[in-house]
Amino acid sequence: MHEAGEPRIVAGQDNDGCVVFALSPRLSTALADAEHARLPDVAASWTRLRAEDGEVIGTEMVDAIVGDLAALVSSAWRQNQSVYCWVA
Repeated sequence: MHEAGEPRIVAGQDNDGCVVFALSPRLSTALADAEHARLPDVAASWTRLRAEDGEVIGTEMVDAIVGDLAALVSSAWRQNQSVYCWVA
């Protein structure tokens, strides 16, 4: 994804290590359009991708993050808003 210019950094990259990036339109669309029954598959896929990079994330945590993020994106889209992520 980084090669495609994603995620788009909108603030940060200073010495404090904090960064704010915009969720890509592709990811936002996928999350907003995802049926609730499909979210566990999305979470499992993300878990596998992170494990390939050596990061182990608990299944319950990933399920909660994906579900909350999908709800946030859907709500933002209904209000014609974008979604941003702050990482410290």
